Amino acid sequence: MAEANLKPVLVSACLLGRACRYDGVDCLRPILVERLAAEGCRPVPFCPEEAGGLGTPRPAAWIERGDAEQVLEGQAVVVTHEGEECTDAFRSGADQALQICRDNSIERAYLKEGSPSCGVCQTHVGGERVDGPGVTAARLVRSGIEVLGVD
Repeated sequence: MAEANLKPVLVSACLLGRACRYDGVDCLRPILVERLAAEGCRPVPFCPEEAGGLGTPRPAAWIERGDAEQVLEGQAVVVTHEGEECTDAFRSGADQALQICRDNSIERAYLKEGSPSCGVCQTHVGGERVDGPGVTAARLVRSGIEVLGVD
C-alpha cells in the first residue's frame, strides 16, 4: 500500500523508538509498529514534551494538586521533581499535538501510558501514578480524537 494511502495516526515518538523520554531512552513497542502496519496505518511520531520546548533528558515531572483538565483550564500546574514549573511547555505540546491531528486529518492517537503528557488511563500527580489522563491525552480527547494508551 502506498504511503499516501495509509491512514495517519498520532503515536508517542518514544513508542516508535525515538529516545525522547524524560530519562533519555525510548519505549519501542515493535508489536505496536507491526499492528499499525497490519491495519494500514501510517504512524506520525510526536513527543509533546520536546515539542513544548523541554529537552531530553529532562527532570521527571507531574501534575501538582489537580488533574490534566485543570492544567488545561489554568487551574493546576505541572512541576518537575526539582520544583520547577513547566506548565506552559506541557500545554504548548498538547496544543501542538492537536494541531498535528487537525493538519493531518488524524482521528486516533496511541500514547505512552503513565506519562504526565501522554498517559491515557494513568498519569502522575504529586509524584504518584494515579488514574486519569495526562495533559496531551486530555486535550486530544476533549477535541474528539480517539486516544489509546500503550504501556
